[in-house]
Amino acid sequence: MAKSKEVTVEERLRALYDLQLIDSRIDEIRNVRGELPLEVRDLEDEVAGLHTRLEKLDTSLEALDEEIKSKKNLIEEAKSLIKKYSAQLKNVSNNREYNSLTKEVEFQELEIQLAEKHINEFKAQIEQKKEVISQTKERSKERQAHLKHKKSELDAILAETEKEELALIKKSEEYKTLIEERLVKAYVRIRSNVKNGLAVVPVERGASGGSFFTIPPQIIMEIASRKKIITDEHSGRILVDEALATEQKEKMEKLFAKF
Repeated sequence: MAKSKEVTVEERLRALYDLQLIDSRIDEIRNVRGELPLEVRDLEDEVAGLHTRLEKLDTSLEALDEEIKSKKNLIEEAKSLIKKYSAQLKNVSNNREYNSLTKEVEFQELEIQLAEKHINEFKAQIEQKKEVISQTKERSKERQAHLKHKKSELDAILAETEKEELALIKKSEEYKTLIEERLVKAYVRIRSNVKNGLAVVPVERGASGGSFFTIPPQIIMEIASRKKIITDEHSGRILVDEALATEQKEKMEKLFAKF
């Protein structure tokens, strides 16, 4: 629709509030969608982290198995040497040779004891790691299920809201053509500087929407007369009366229901 020079202040206020309702609906859609992708990404990172942890634990188990094999080989070598030295003890010709072989046997026996001690320690570590692996796998399974659910939820929201969002963006641009450029620029500026993107708010219980600052009765009457654009002196928001806001909300709810 082309802009008309005969547009009244009330019509401008209605168009501005309609524009605010449309843009707020777009904000709602983006806020809902904006949280879910972050949640999905966090879950993906957590699942990847758990997968990496499992890989490291598996590598650690393999290393412990190799250590146990190495110690078992050492024990076998020590037993072989004990057997060899024990056989040599039967044919010693002097005390010096006897003492030397006896010390070698004792040393190999200590090597066996130490190796067995290490093997037991490695086995205990393996059991601990297996318990951690079991817990990690359970946690990974639970987080993957949660991730699948959240991805499904996100896909559903995207499928459900993408069409509505595009329709609302188009409608927002249409409504901007009904308002003079100066007011649109003011609206965009206020919207970018205030909480929740609310640039146009109704007067509720004697104060501007979302504010605790009371508006003087005379100003409230001027707002209700819809004869000029009035802004809140504290927040800079454009103010509309509650009756107008209610009427436009009902109108826009019907519009939103079509998307």
